[in-house]
Amino acid sequence: MVKLKKYLNKGLTEAGCDEAGRGCLAGPVFAAAVILPENFYLPLLDDSKKLSKRIRYELRDEIVAIAESWAVACVDNKTIDKINILNASILAMHKAIEKLYVEPGFLLIDGNRFKPYKSISYNCIIKGDGKYSAIAAASILAKTYRDDFMEKIHKKFPEYDWANNKGYPTAKHRHAIFEMGITPYHRKTFRLLNNQMRIDL
Repeated sequence: MVKLKKYLNKGLTEAGCDEAGRGCLAGPVFAAAVILPENFYLPLLDDSKKLSKRIRYELRDEIVAIAESWAVACVDNKTIDKINILNASILAMHKAIEKLYVEPGFLLIDGNRFKPYKSISYNCIIKGDGKYSAIAAASILAKTYRDDFMEKIHKKFPEYDWANNKGYPTAKHRHAIFEMGITPYHRKTFRLLNNQMRIDL
């Protein structure tokens, strides 16, 4: 396991930011911002995609307990359709940063695109959730809070199997769209069906 770096700029209060749900066909995009204390101990902390569901939720509890500040925000599917998923992901990050009760001196952003938030300096880091602890922590919060949301709306529309696929384009999800059409949670600007499934949405 690659050891995560605790900071990029020593002496600055850094917030790690990440999102979850960019590639989904349904549901909001979630983002989280996390400021970890200087001397934290989270030996299992890693990119959320590399962790089991049980470990993700255990780490979420630990992160929430020890963080100097943390926040989660989301942007719904209707807004995603209006401004596109990249802009919506950045907006969700901005909303999460805004909710922090400790103002960061620097932002560590997962990925390669971001828009400035106020006058706070930032650095975009490709695959940053596997490189920096604060981004990994943010990835866990964004992922688990989004999963909770998708499991909740699954109860309204169980045919789409969101409890399992979380809105991602699985064969079962696409087949349900083909058979029953879309829900109020689907992203209409996304390619909801593959070439083998044709339907007027």
